[in-house]
Amino acid sequence: MSDLAHVVGDTTTPLLNETIGQNFDRAIARHGDREALVVPFQGIRLTYRELDVQVERVARALIALGLKKGDRVGMWSPNCAEWVYVQYATAKTGVILVNINPAYRTEELRYALAQSGCRALISATTFKNSDYQAMVAEVSGGLAQLEHVLFLGTPAWDAFLATSDTVSPAALASREATLDRLDPINIQYTSGTTGFPKGATLSHANILNNGFFCGEGFRYSERDRVCIPVPFYHCFGMVIGNLACTTHGAAIVLPSPTFEAQATLKALQDERCTCVLGVPTMFITMLGLPDFSSYDLSSLRTGMMAGSPCPVEVMKQVIDKMHASEVTIGYGMTETSPVSTQTAPDDPLEKRVGSVGRVHPHVQVKVIDPVAGATLPRGASGELCTKGYSVMLGYWNDAQKTAQAIDAEGWMHTGDLATIDAEGYVNIVGRIKDMIIRGGENVYPREIEEFLYGHPDIVDVQVFGVPDLRYGEELMAWVKMRPGAQPLTADTLKSYCTGRIAHYKIPRYVHLTDEFPMTVTGKIQKFKMREMAIEQLGLQAAAAAKTA
Repeated sequence: MSDLAHVVGDTTTPLLNETIGQNFDRAIARHGDREALVVPFQGIRLTYRELDVQVERVARALIALGLKKGDRVGMWSPNCAEWVYVQYATAKTGVILVNINPAYRTEELRYALAQSGCRALISATTFKNSDYQAMVAEVSGGLAQLEHVLFLGTPAWDAFLATSDTVSPAALASREATLDRLDPINIQYTSGTTGFPKGATLSHANILNNGFFCGEGFRYSERDRVCIPVPFYHCFGMVIGNLACTTHGAAIVLPSPTFEAQATLKALQDERCTCVLGVPTMFITMLGLPDFSSYDLSSLRTGMMAGSPCPVEVMKQVIDKMHASEVTIGYGMTETSPVSTQTAPDDPLEKRVGSVGRVHPHVQVKVIDPVAGATLPRGASGELCTKGYSVMLGYWNDAQKTAQAIDAEGWMHTGDLATIDAEGYVNIVGRIKDMIIRGGENVYPREIEEFLYGHPDIVDVQVFGVPDLRYGEELMAWVKMRPGAQPLTADTLKSYCTGRIAHYKIPRYVHLTDEFPMTVTGKIQKFKMREMAIEQLGLQAAAAAKTA
């Protein structure tokens, strides 16, 4: 074994050398009478053969609309059955699916549609308090390339579906024959903390294989039933969710348009789900429901917690209280389709709850010195880089940003700080930009958060740096308390920490909160917390101070 932090994934199981459509056709041939899609809130329950009818209908209608291979169509909607139809229909026609975040407002919508050059948009009519029709009307006038807008559940959508009769199954088969597994098929906009989002462009080979190997990691078979409360517009929903299912003949179960804890638990119970996907905040919310224990979750076997760092204590509760004895942790990013590492059900418990697992098949990961670029020894902290089939084709129409992210040797630079131990397990210790430097000491928020999760009255916690004239940065903790607990103060938190962690790791500031600012996918936005804290604490002078 090398002493360097560079590991290569197993290649025993070959990559799927086919398009998403070809793989989907194989699933239908093999699992036609098994349930494929269950959407209780829409009253939909389809077998693989019935799902195929819906997918082919949308695919032929896309061809009737005049969309060619390589054209872009936007999808702007919370989770629903139609999202699944469109995902597989675009894959069968070679039309590039552009995922648009349901939380976007007009300027973000305008940017995504214009930057990707969408010829068509498929959209919900409303979402929460957003009037999608009004927003589309506001932006569409300035988008010359946008020729078609189709709102789900309207007469225009029905008319669109009816046009499928004008395109023969043979014409669709002819289109499919022109497709290649390396063709771009999906654009996902990464939610940048600064500047405009970047459109990660993914091929059939990227996301089909990643979904397949995630399913292998879950040990899926056609008997599995997978509850997907995470959004489809993100890789978590459409790759780790849908593609992992259809590559194994498993059933997709959608509990609600967006995450609702009660709806998810009810779907797990009523549909006898064997797997559930979620970000840590989703699991924390479900476990915290007053009637949590009334749900029968005995069918649960596995799942994945991913999207942001997974607290060890929460992971243990998911195993113990939700019966998900084989639950895994996954790590990755949109640009890597998304998963690069995953824990396994037979990993030792401390590795299953305290690491993000080992490298995925056909993928390489290494830890480098962020400045010098040299590969570091095992156990040393540095930037995690990943390489293999899963690395995106690039950022759509942005060669400069692509070159900044993917080096000349094909390594994707993640921006995450990590270690790789002697056995190849990867541990994420933070984001390069999240690392706090207090008086010359490097402080990793993740380490302090894990420690504070051990406090009996803390339900959730986020630690980040705020500007300080003396130390450069000081630590602040935003804390969610257990209902009925005594409120925590900076002094009581300091007493809890003193003698147990180094003095420079003890948060100076404490803020009690009921919620954290986060993206729709559950990624905590620490930069927003920092901005709010600067205002609350009156740290504008320290924030404005120039540093070398």
